[in-house]
Amino acid sequence: MQSPVFRVRGGVPLSGTIRPQGNKNEALPLIAASILTDEPITLSNIPDIEDVRLMVDIVRSLGSSVQEDFQMGPESSIRIHTKEQPQSDLPVDLSTRLRGSVTLAGPLLARTGRVFLPRPGGDRIGRRRLDTHILALEALGAKLKAFPDGFELTTDRLKGADILLDEASVTGTENAVCAAVLAEGDTVIRHAASEPHVQNLCHFLVSMGAKIEGIGSNILRIHGVSSLRGTSHRIGPDYLEVGSFISLAAVTRGELLIEDADLENLRMIRLVFSRLGIETRPEGDALRVPGDQSMEIVSDLGGAVPHVDDAPWPGFPSDMTSVALVTATQCKGTLLIHEKMFESRLFFTDRLISMGARIVLCDPHRAVIIGPSPLSGSRISSPDIRAGMAMLIAALCAQGESEIQNIIQIDRGFAHIDERLRSVGALIERAEG
Repeated sequence: MQSPVFRVRGGVPLSGTIRPQGNKNEALPLIAASILTDEPITLSNIPDIEDVRLMVDIVRSLGSSVQEDFQMGPESSIRIHTKEQPQSDLPVDLSTRLRGSVTLAGPLLARTGRVFLPRPGGDRIGRRRLDTHILALEALGAKLKAFPDGFELTTDRLKGADILLDEASVTGTENAVCAAVLAEGDTVIRHAASEPHVQNLCHFLVSMGAKIEGIGSNILRIHGVSSLRGTSHRIGPDYLEVGSFISLAAVTRGELLIEDADLENLRMIRLVFSRLGIETRPEGDALRVPGDQSMEIVSDLGGAVPHVDDAPWPGFPSDMTSVALVTATQCKGTLLIHEKMFESRLFFTDRLISMGARIVLCDPHRAVIIGPSPLSGSRISSPDIRAGMAMLIAALCAQGESEIQNIIQIDRGFAHIDERLRSVGALIERAEG
């Protein structure tokens, strides 16, 4: 059976109203954290994407009962009930396909006292170390055994500790928090990540009865409790998808109204787009991307070449650098993109160059973009979730027809994206390759 592809005819301005899905990066750790209690958990506004379905299959294989109501839109929900103690060995076949499976380490260790964690899979965007996770869990009392195919962590009883994370790892922070909420005594997590999905995981745990102070800062103080209760939680909108929609409106010279845009968490994304000559206008809880954009890159003081670099929250998200790069190809001026976190994330630029973009890949972490460059339709492939969206943005602004292969990478992170983009005028269809 041939893999599906997207066939895209570009050069058509997108226009209308669109709503972002629930935040993928929030959904996965919340599904993992649901096994911390023997009472039911309901998550709404759950994105209907491949990674979420994989995570559901993983927790189901551990013994959780899961009722699904996947839909296209905010009514989508799941109900998870892990009444009995779950299995502590993550399924290798599923876990190696999903990087997010690593967020089960903390919850399983806290609930069962043991976890076997296969080496996780996910995007091939460079080395994604597990050291921060392991060191934090060891500080809480876990003992580690390393094997060729994964890691076993065991504990008789987790105990609170004063932990300094060696990097502000999002999933490392999430694992440490989930383990600490059921540990004996108090825990301090310093150099904690503070991204919106980390904050919402903490709020979710508080609604279950956890005691967490400092949410939104890089120092979290956790007072361990003996048990957690069930709760209901609405997943926030995906601000990364909102950023992608801003780019789509601008590069196609269209106008979009993005509903439920999560404006508070868009401040740095909007600032970076403004440096690319793309303005946005809040309208209540929505964001309008007007059609009359200058699309001219703003130089730094003294006429220096400006740069966009990723950083921990509230800096510019690493997951947005691919989108910023493809957007810059359609803007007048020169821009340096500096992707600090992953040494393979910028390798997709060869596909953009084949479409006509003027890009110099200086090294694995830096690229110089000179724009604007008219792009031409091409046969291209999606190497990872975020580069997949960048490829889709490029295809929709290019002249002519493009075929995007390996779209499972796009489906992993963006729910029904072809249907939603057609609703605002995109000429895109899913077809057999």
